[in-house]
Amino acid sequence: MSEMLALLHKRRSVVVRDMVGPGPVGEEIDALLAAGARVPDHGKLAPWRFMVFEGGARAAFGDVLAAAFRANEPTADDERADFERGRFERAPLVIGVISRIAKDSKIPEWEQTLSAGAVCQNILVAASALGFASQWLTEWYAYDAHVITALGLGADERVAGFLYFGSMDEPPKERPRPLLADITERWISPKSIS
Repeated sequence: MSEMLALLHKRRSVVVRDMVGPGPVGEEIDALLAAGARVPDHGKLAPWRFMVFEGGARAAFGDVLAAAFRANEPTADDERADFERGRFERAPLVIGVISRIAKDSKIPEWEQTLSAGAVCQNILVAASALGFASQWLTEWYAYDAHVITALGLGADERVAGFLYFGSMDEPPKERPRPLLADITERWISPKSIS
């Protein structure tokens, strides 16, 4: 089996709470983004863009998350608000993948959305190839109006995912996977079409 297939067969998300430093930096981040940009892209639209949160930007964005959480849950206790504030500091690096739909294009919106999903997956596989832990999350803040405004998203943009990166103290445990026989069928041409 090729190294690439072996990597794909063992790729596994690592829960953010289990990540430690270091995370990708400098050229490693560039390598992740370059891998993300090498996805199928019907019409050459690049219907996605990247938002990188590293260093102090993670804590600054935490203030946005805490404020948005407080606006939605004004009676929540301080402990919960502090948890929301610390979300992006759980990992050394967070990359937001923003799906941006070109409404005036002849390329179907669904294909553009799928391309953004492929970006997320390529970046996760690239992180595994570099030896980093990763997890793709959306959670409440990907859909929150306050957060979307703070991110500066346009009317035709949505968060495809927040990708978290770090290192791991120990390899993640494998989780059950579907049996291929349960999710695969082979189409057989009908004898006649009426």
